[in-house]
Amino acid sequence: MHPMLNTAVKAARRGAAVINRASFDLDRVIVNEKDHNDFVTDVDQAAEQAIIEVLSKAYPDHSFICEESGASANVNDETEFVWIIDPLDGTTNFMHGFPQYAISIALQQRGVVTQALVYDPVRNDLFTASKGAGAYLNEKRIRVNKLDRVANALLGTGYKVGSPAALHEYLKMYGIMAERSHGVRRAGSAALDLAYVACGRLDGFYEKGLKPWDIAAGALLVTEAGGIAAEFNGETKYMESGNIVAASPKVFGQMLGLLAEFA
Repeated sequence: MHPMLNTAVKAARRGAAVINRASFDLDRVIVNEKDHNDFVTDVDQAAEQAIIEVLSKAYPDHSFICEESGASANVNDETEFVWIIDPLDGTTNFMHGFPQYAISIALQQRGVVTQALVYDPVRNDLFTASKGAGAYLNEKRIRVNKLDRVANALLGTGYKVGSPAALHEYLKMYGIMAERSHGVRRAGSAALDLAYVACGRLDGFYEKGLKPWDIAAGALLVTEAGGIAAEFNGETKYMESGNIVAASPKVFGQMLGLLAEFA
């Protein structure tokens, strides 16, 4: 395992310890609403700080872009190493005791994501990838499924609460994809959904309006597992747009065709 990725694993386990302790007494978790149906808890914040402490101690010159604390002051276009962190992707699930949430950590080097980690503290599933070195689940190599037809696929999706027009678009997409596949699941953690595509638990995933910390790690997992990740129009600027389709190669092409009107 790459040394920087190994450090990220240590950081993720430190953050997971915070999350797991809190999961035993959810009534004491302090919840604030950042926006309508968009929540942050004191657990998100404490886990993020625990992760940052481990990484900044090992790499004091590195920068951070985090969901809760934002970007560190030294982040700019010339920054060589930037850690992109979501300490608890699936906060709403966590608040309700629904066991589908994860820690997502990615390292961006000169604008390219080179290391990725998604850790599920409930199942103790550790997904890791280094650019050019493959993707792994608990240190075993993983690959996307070899399906050649979206009609036989199980897909994942998500929806961030927005305008009535955005909801209408989401429901229209859902209807199309549900009708053309074995089914569509909205489990509530984009990072974990992408990791599931990488290991074959899902055959594809699509969502609009995500943030870099939602998809940076998961997208590298997918591509290193032999899949494809891109925007709805096939371009690769999903980190900027927040719109992503990810799947095994043949299913990916068919998904783009079905979602073309939403590009």
